[in-house]
Amino acid sequence: MKKLANKVAIITGGGSGIGLAAAKIFVAEGAKVVIFGRTASKLEKAQKEIGENILAVVGDISKAEDRARLVEETVKKFGKIDVLFLNAGIAKAAPIEQMTEELFDEVININLKGDYFLIQKALPHMNDGGSIVLNGSISNQIGQHSLSAYAASKAGLRSLARTLSTELLPRKIRVNMVSPGVTRTPILDMPGLSAEVVQEMISTLASQNPMKRIGEPEEIAKVALFLACDDSSYILGAEINADGGFTQLQLT
Repeated sequence: MKKLANKVAIITGGGSGIGLAAAKIFVAEGAKVVIFGRTASKLEKAQKEIGENILAVVGDISKAEDRARLVEETVKKFGKIDVLFLNAGIAKAAPIEQMTEELFDEVININLKGDYFLIQKALPHMNDGGSIVLNGSISNQIGQHSLSAYAASKAGLRSLARTLSTELLPRKIRVNMVSPGVTRTPILDMPGLSAEVVQEMISTLASQNPMKRIGEPEEIAKVALFLACDDSSYILGAEINADGGFTQLQLT
């Protein structure tokens, strides 16, 4: 039997990268999937790639009206919610001396606040025994220059995995988090940098990893699938690092 047979899953940031990879795997494992994101063209392309059992909803997770519409359209189309994979996020770097309140709010609103209130909106329609998977980052565990706002947002998600697990125990809804290391997603395609510079940056990051490479979206999506399905039925409030050993190993 497929791992997500007869399940309905919402995936935010589902038009590319980890979210798109997860949507493909979830559908292959029997789920009906709703992908959500800000760019209509990416969602339309993803919908065509996947084909059946997929619904695309355009919206911004930082906006309350878009979160409400996402839940409404999901329930209208598929009748319920079993899985939330809260994958949407942005990574914007600035040292604290240059951080503006506007930039800080943008990062927190998308990476943390949006997830929190989407969970709140979805819970009345979510089946008991469901699963919430947060997409974190190893940045919540290590100190990285110029990523204080981003890291704080992901540390907030790590806390939510624990606190919401406690609150949702009576409904047997599990909340867990996957924390990727550097992964080959559109976040690495930074505006203003040439393809050569980006590739050099990726090569440098790969050389710092024990496995001498960066992660692929499908590898993170498979961890999300594990946390979303019953294979992880005894895992609760946990964080799984998918980072090639970067946070665990110190090689000489």
